[in-house]
Amino acid sequence: MSPAKNHSETAADASGAAHHERHPKRPPSKKRSWCKSLGFFAIIFMAGVFGMAGFVTAIEWTNRTEFCTSCHSMQLNYDEYKESIHYKNRSGAHAQCHDCHVPKELGPKLVRKFFAVNDIIAEIKGTIDTPEKFYAKRAELADRVWVYMIKSDSRECRNCHTYDSMDVMKQSNAAKLRHPQAALEGKTCVQCHKGVAHKLPPRED
Repeated sequence: MSPAKNHSETAADASGAAHHERHPKRPPSKKRSWCKSLGFFAIIFMAGVFGMAGFVTAIEWTNRTEFCTSCHSMQLNYDEYKESIHYKNRSGAHAQCHDCHVPKELGPKLVRKFFAVNDIIAEIKGTIDTPEKFYAKRAELADRVWVYMIKSDSRECRNCHTYDSMDVMKQSNAAKLRHPQAALEGKTCVQCHKGVAHKLPPRED
């Protein structure tokens, strides 16, 4: 290698190094980093909002009586319900399926929805898809609902009916005697009121 070439290369290297020293690589600015973080959290927040909105919409959509009665196995129950005082009465109050079977509070509602998956599985399997199958399991199904309602102190009934709001003097003679006594004894609605929306199953007791 010639001395002249060596010299030129050395000069070029020195010039490049000097240029590099004059223009060092700058770290990303704090402002740019902050904007990226803000954008990331904004995306997460919006995804959470849309996810929650979709979840709430699904909960409310599956609460509709039309959805409940879309299952073939619910038709017998629905036909009975239409003949009950909760469907048609002198005051015009019209209870829907979710009024009696789904809690209003979020926590209990989610638990109830979780266990309602069993109803969908039963529909797919055809557990009670004929009148014969339904009547064979009716006592078992009714007991399951009554136990649930007793444990919750008839929570869904009390969304509309409470001892405090009753005008006892407008009730029948039997109710005038029994409701005050039931309130004193701490009885819950379903202990006395069964078969108010669906027929009672045949039972040995």
